[in-house]
Formats: sequence, C-alpha cells, structure tokens
Amino acid sequence: MIVTSRWVILTHVSGFNDFALVCLALGQTQSRLQMAELAGEYLARLDPRDAEIAARFMVGRPLAQGDEKPLQISGRAIWKIVAAMTGGQDHEDQGEAIFAVATDFGEAIEMVLRLRQSEPEVTLTLAEVERCFGEIASIEGRNSRRRKLDALRELFERASALEGKYLTKILIGEMRHGMSEGLMLEAIARMASRPVAEVRRANMLAGDVGRAVRAMRTTAPASADATGAPASELDADAPAASLTTARADDAPAHPRPLKPMLAQPAQNVAEAFRMLGDRLALEHKLDGARVQIHCTGAGVHIFSRALNDVTASLPEVAEIAGRLGSRRAIFDGEVIAIGADGRPLAFQEVMRRFGRVRDIERLRVERPVRLFVFDLIGLDGELLIDAPYEERYTALSELASAAGLAMAARILPSTVAEGSQFYARAIAEGYEGIVAKALAGPYMPGARGRGWVKIKTARTFDLVIVAADWGYGRRHGWLSNYHLAARDERDGGLVEVGKTFKGLTDDDFRAMTERLLAIKTAEARGTVVVRPEVVVEVAYSDIQRSPRYAGGMALRFARIVGVRNDKSAAEADTIATVAAAFDRQMVKPLGADE
Repeated sequence: MIVTSRWVILTHVSGFNDFALVCLALGQTQSRLQMAELAGEYLARLDPRDAEIAARFMVGRPLAQGDEKPLQISGRAIWKIVAAMTGGQDHEDQGEAIFAVATDFGEAIEMVLRLRQSEPEVTLTLAEVERCFGEIASIEGRNSRRRKLDALRELFERASALEGKYLTKILIGEMRHGMSEGLMLEAIARMASRPVAEVRRANMLAGDVGRAVRAMRTTAPASADATGAPASELDADAPAASLTTARADDAPAHPRPLKPMLAQPAQNVAEAFRMLGDRLALEHKLDGARVQIHCTGAGVHIFSRALNDVTASLPEVAEIAGRLGSRRAIFDGEVIAIGADGRPLAFQEVMRRFGRVRDIERLRVERPVRLFVFDLIGLDGELLIDAPYEERYTALSELASAAGLAMAARILPSTVAEGSQFYARAIAEGYEGIVAKALAGPYMPGARGRGWVKIKTARTFDLVIVAADWGYGRRHGWLSNYHLAARDERDGGLVEVGKTFKGLTDDDFRAMTERLLAIKTAEARGTVVVRPEVVVEVAYSDIQRSPRYAGGMALRFARIVGVRNDKSAAEADTIATVAAAFDRQMVKPLGADE
C-alpha cells in the first residue's frame, strides 16, 4: 500500500488500515477539489455498508448520528491504555515530551504505539471497528467503566500504530484532516455521480452522512429524499410523515429525525432587515434545549438537537404533544426548565433531564419542564420543509391553539424601530435575544440558512488568564487554550470560570504564547501556569452551573474579544459580578403572552 500527497493504492479497501491511509493522504492534500475526489473514489470502491461506516468515521463520528449512545471514552483513558501496552508508567511519564513534538493527540498515540516491540498483523475491518464502538457504547450497569476500557484495550491491541492514531481521532472527534461534513457531501456526490444539491438534500433528510451514502448507493438518481420518496411527500402510512427506519425485530417503523435548522448571527435588528428583507417575523429566543417532536399514529417520539431519542426522559412533554390525538405532525421547539415560582431556569437545568431514565417521576416534581413550539416541519403525511415559513406558522398556530401548546412571543414588525423596541423589551425581560425569520423562507434541515437570524446582546467580563494549554493541529506550538478567572474580593484570590481558545488570530496566538511563557511559573501535562497578569475581555452566551470549577459556575461559548492592556488583575471583574449575572439570567420571566 502506497500513500502520496494525493493518491492511495489500496489492497483491502474494507480494512481499517486502508481507511487510515486514505485519511493520512487527505491530511497531506491542500486542494479541496482533490480531497473530495480522493474520498469519493475511496467510497465508491467500498460496498454500500462499508462506505456508510467510512463516511461517518471520516468526519469523526463513531456511530450513526441519532442512533448513538455516548461512548464515554476520554483521551486520558486512551492514553493510559496505550501507555500500559508499551511500557507502563515509564512511557506515561514521557507524555510531556511526546506532546511537545506531536501535532495532535492522535499522533501522540501513534508515537507511543510505535514503541511496542512488534506491530500486530493488520486485520481490523471497518465493520469490526464500528461493531466494537457500538458494543462499548451499549455497556451499562455494574462495572461498566472497567468493561468499556477492557473492550477498548482489546481493540487497540489489534491496531497498528497508524490505525491507533485514527481510532483515537474518531473517538475524540478530532480528525483534523480537513474533511468537514460539507466536503464529505461533495465527496459523496463524486462517489455517486449525483448533483451536490441532491446529496445535500438527502443528508438533510437522513440526518447522517452515512445514511446519505447508503441512499446515494441504493436509490436511482431523482429528486428523492433519503428514503427514495418524493421530496415533497411520503408514504401516507409512514408515522407522522417522518423518515423511518425499520427495526430488525419487525416492530413498527421508528421515526427518523431531521437535523434542526440553524440561525446566522446578526449584530442588531437593522442588520437582520438587511439580510432578510422587510417581510420577517421576530420571536423571543428561549434559553432551553432544542427538541424535535414526532407525533405519530403509534405515539410520540422526542429527539434532541443531536438527534438522540430522549422520549423516556421527558414524559410530560410527550403527554403535552399527545394532545393532538389522531393528527400526525413534526414540531420544532424548545424545552425549558421551570422553577418553583413558575419562572424559567437556565439552560443547564433542563439538560439535567436529558438522557435520564431513572427516577423520572421524582424529577418531574423536582425539575419540571415546559414545551414551546415554534415551527411545523411535517403534517399528516407531508413534509413542509419547502413551504414558506408564514404558511408553516399559520398551520402551527392552528394546531397549537387546538392542543394547548405554548408558543414564544412573536411580532411582525413593519419597521426597524418597531423591531428594535421588541428586541429591547426581550432583553429587559431577561431573554438572551430574539430570532428573525424570513416569512418566505423554507425550512433547511441541518443548515445555517439565510432565512433565520439570531440577535443577541454581547455579554462580556474582564478576566485574568491564570494558565494555558499547548494546542494541537493548526495551533501546535502555541499556548492557545486559556484558563480564565475572576477575582475573589474576599481573599484577593482568583476563581476559574472557564476556558477558551476562540477569538484570536494566528498572530494573536503567537504573541500571546510569547507573553505567557515570559510569566510562566510551572508546567505539567501540557498546561502552563502563569503569573496572573494578563487581562482579557471575554464574551459569552450565558453562565451555567459547573462542579468542575471552585466557584460553581462556568461561561458557555466563551471567546476573547480583546486584550485589556489597560487593566491589571486587580481591576478584573469579580466572582460576585459573575454570580450576579448568573442570578439575573435565572429569574427571567415568561413572555408577556403567557
């Protein structure tokens, strides 16, 4: 088998080693066109099932999206396993030296595996690796952690050093070879000799690149969805007009969720008008968990933003949606947690419910939730994704009114001034912002389409950098993940409230690395501790509870927007200020229409 910067000569295309060689070649290829060609030709040589697996692996997804359970395998666990395989504590202690020269964590694992006395024979197949991932994910109950690690150890013992590198990259979701999901769709189009637009639509409806590969390999070219049905309608017997997947035990077909439509950011209402035009709606942006609800003739199924079935975790939501009776529908909505006073709680409070299947009745009392619906993407046997938003909303309003479903506050502004006033009221009431939606826009599953725009007030703190981690991949050689802390006025100490590597350019990373190394006080396991002298302005979306930090809080989606050279650590924001902001977001009221 030979690898150049572009071409790979393969002998056993279904083997995992050949997959690793293709990924290695992708990482050495700069041209987007050549990457799509290389990946497409490789997928075309595989049988449909192996191509389905390879496409998922190539974008760093170990299992099918929406079907997967978390593997709960950390990079630290992988490191301990391979260190024990190749010399135990001696090699584990060499970690800092290895990390100093490795470009990413996967390469560090490869370097450790090359310390073995001999390489195992290359025998792993794509199907075996996927099966092992699935088995690890399914392990639950007593001694589950040990059994997961035992299964992972068996896999790595069979893997070559190169295979171990890419097993690791898939497991931690950091492939770093440039094959994004968008580029994968171009590769699939080349594989199947289909228009890219057709592949994008199949992926929208399938909700997973692997299923999109299978669809392109098993259906004739046409404007068909991922099941082969016409894009605008489905079999009248299909549950809730959803895509379905047959179960192996001949049980009724199970609804298949679509990826949620996403919104682009805008600075203000005026910019939203420029982006969407005058015919738009504005809605309150709720700080909850996105859900997609499929009401079928056989019952209700609730899917998370990640397309996992969370119905068992949210029985009260299923009961609310069940009010539709015989109507079949697919709703897009938001679930929020409600406090004892009836007011919404912060995002992480509702996330405590997701994935929980034990003590549900107790949790219903201790942490009740409420459903808001804001879009209708399927109704009585027909997908509505191509219908304009105003038509979908009209149908949604009628259903919601009949079934008693809650909806977020909404207006149709005729002027920028009217929209800006609505936005100001939303912020004053404690909402994180608003969403603008083009009345004529379609629903675009999985896309950050031009029809939705989110407008949020920038929230910032001035925080102190107290440590930084060495980066991987493009950030290799730079200190680029910064530990952020607020002042504690009581004792003059510093309390960490999060980390971020976002917001800086390459030049900023270089300059910050030099600056931090000059004030370094210690280093261990890839983390450099520094004197608390550098203050940065940090923007964030909201604050969540976090047992990881001593202050019990962490910033979500933090990014550095500037270095405050004019401020000393003594002038940074306090942990009390962070706590006050957290408290304010915890008491925001429901919309005025509630």
